[in-house]
Amino acid sequence: MADMCSGSCLCGAVSYEIEGPLQQFFLCHCHRCQKGTGSAHAANLFSSEAQLNWLSGSDNISTYAVEGTRHVRSFCKSCGSPVPVAGPGLVMVPAGSLDTPVDVKPNAHLCMADAANWEEKMPDAPKFDGMPG
Repeated sequence: MADMCSGSCLCGAVSYEIEGPLQQFFLCHCHRCQKGTGSAHAANLFSSEAQLNWLSGSDNISTYAVEGTRHVRSFCKSCGSPVPVAGPGLVMVPAGSLDTPVDVKPNAHLCMADAANWEEKMPDAPKFDGMPG
């Protein structure tokens, strides 16, 4: 990925820039990521070198940490969209929050033992460029 990218939440209240390389891209299928995204997996980019800069809405962010685990997620208080989390030596960026194209392929699928039972049927579902009908 480029050394500068940007993103925002669904309602536009929160926006950010990431300066530096995003080094890893993981698709996590654990139960916590399924619950946190409402989907089959979370798609997150990680960096130990990048700097997160909030452009707007930093006061509109809430963070939730699952007690006793490393699972943390931040989100816009207005629309609930996931937004980046920055901690000591690590930035995690939800791939879907980026407005800049993601030009790297995922490094790995994680926690496949927890994958949703319906996930294996997804490749068989019809694909549409827009809404069906």
